[in-house]
Amino acid sequence: MQRSISHQKPVISLFYIIFFVLYDSLGTIYPFLPPMLTLLYILFARALDKDDALSVFVTVLCLVVFEANYGYILLSSVVYFYILYKIIMPKIVKNSNCSICIRAATVTLVYLGYFLFLTLLSNIFLLPAPNINYYIVYYIVIEFFLIGLL
Repeated sequence: MQRSISHQKPVISLFYIIFFVLYDSLGTIYPFLPPMLTLLYILFARALDKDDALSVFVTVLCLVVFEANYGYILLSSVVYFYILYKIIMPKIVKNSNCSICIRAATVTLVYLGYFLFLTLLSNIFLLPAPNINYYIVYYIVIEFFLIGLL
């Protein structure tokens, strides 16, 4: 059975998973590598816009790897990204015409909002609170420039 040249999506998705797992593993060793959380959010939002189940699954799998590497609650990033996608970001897009402001708000909300969401979950379930360090400002700046390239 031969694969169609125009239908290469599962092979490319497998490549992205392997690349992200290797990158995220290096990111836990070297803290100057940003975790690419905003990029995962944008991929998640685009997959939900297109109703592409395979892309959603690949993105969720990458988010689970991210959570496992950093010791966060399982599927907390998926729940937060869905809340951000359905509730928070439509209001920001509706009230702002500035695309740079929307990108800056997205990057900031992904990092700082996810930290606040994890803090809320840790208070609800009586878990240790997540630690925040000053690298988060560096991650926000780097990912803002990366998202600007998309």
